[in-house]
Amino acid sequence: MNLYASRPPLAADERTQLIGWLDLQRVLVRRKLEGLASADEHRSVFPTSPLMTPAGLVSHLRWNEHLWFRGVFLHEPGDNPGFQKEPKSADWRVDGVPLARLLDEFDAQWADSNEITAAHALDDVGKDPEFQPSLRWILIHMVEETARHVGQLDTMRELLDGETGYY
Repeated sequence: MNLYASRPPLAADERTQLIGWLDLQRVLVRRKLEGLASADEHRSVFPTSPLMTPAGLVSHLRWNEHLWFRGVFLHEPGDNPGFQKEPKSADWRVDGVPLARLLDEFDAQWADSNEITAAHALDDVGKDPEFQPSLRWILIHMVEETARHVGQLDTMRELLDGETGYY
């Protein structure tokens, strides 16, 4: 797969650009985890962030998309662990859950988020009565959030097994 060629077109409408950049970052999540040994799926490499494991990060990304697209935009929070007060950081707590399952759940949320996006205008605002960002704002935030976590996955991989590289 030529990820460089997977970038959005250089000249396209705003929606195509936003979804294209977000989809690329989502693809990079999977790319960064290809070939990771199963023993490393739940290993933490950051001493001050014990929950930040490859598996925990994928779970967080999945639930973070759910929070923004379902919880904030549609005001349908459902069973998102990110809304739980205890235990803290419940969306990162995935001991014993295989990475393959978490990636499949991430992909399903990705598809759901894209369906929500396709059904609304970029200027539509969230239905949460206390916080109403536009869909455009949410998409830009999700590009930023996902790209930041892809960078963390990059560092994790290098520390876990020496794998490096943007693509």
